[in-house]
Amino acid sequence: MKLICQLLLVFALVMFGCSTKIETTPAPHQIPPDTSKKPTKPYQKPGKTPATQKPYTIMGQRYTPIASAEGFSQKGYASWYGKKFHGRKTSNGERYDMYAMTAAHKTLPMNTWVRVHNLKNNRQIMVRINDRGPFVASRIIDLSYTGAKKLGVVGPGTAPVKIVALGRANTYSTASKKPTSFSPVDYWKGNFTVQVGAFQIRQNAKNYRNKLSRTYSNAHIVTYTDYRGTFYRVRIGKFTNLKDALRFRDKVTDTLGHCFTVAE
Repeated sequence: MKLICQLLLVFALVMFGCSTKIETTPAPHQIPPDTSKKPTKPYQKPGKTPATQKPYTIMGQRYTPIASAEGFSQKGYASWYGKKFHGRKTSNGERYDMYAMTAAHKTLPMNTWVRVHNLKNNRQIMVRINDRGPFVASRIIDLSYTGAKKLGVVGPGTAPVKIVALGRANTYSTASKKPTSFSPVDYWKGNFTVQVGAFQIRQNAKNYRNKLSRTYSNAHIVTYTDYRGTFYRVRIGKFTNLKDALRFRDKVTDTLGHCFTVAE
């Protein structure tokens, strides 16, 4: 009987070992290995102004992202974040990669490249904004682990810096993978319109569009589908900058009720 029990115990251990995935995590003082093979591709959700451009509140403090990074510069302290956040989602939908040249900023438009100058040791790097933060007084940018290491911030934890916005990267060096040319990130410019209604029945959307077309220009329908189903969005007006679209939105709100501007 004793022999049978021992055999059953061995069998159970073997089966458990075959069906259980064992995962190991690095010790607290270790940095996970760099498994990245190419630069992270900026995440962009087409169809409307990103949610990352909307005002938000953290710890009672309200922040309003700026629409244009052109001519932007700022002085303050840089900090960094590493393995605790490695693999988590950033504000623009990417996965945080502590080995990529990225950073967090409170208000700059996402995917803006900035030059960061360490005012203490005179080192400079370029990083792409893909997250929000740091939400600590006097700190103006949170660098990835690799960015902080190159700038000499990992050891002391913070450093006085000056950041200058370069814009959205247009081209990259084949050898170094670094951006070589930039264009302004400017949410004030583009194609904008005003959404005044959304319907699940297409005919209702058509009726509303036809009614609006008697008074407003560019009355049109945009079809949108998500997990809730298909919606027929009714929009009016056409503008090449956000300020004009916002003024038009404010003007028609009293007549048409709740509406909002969108980028197309």
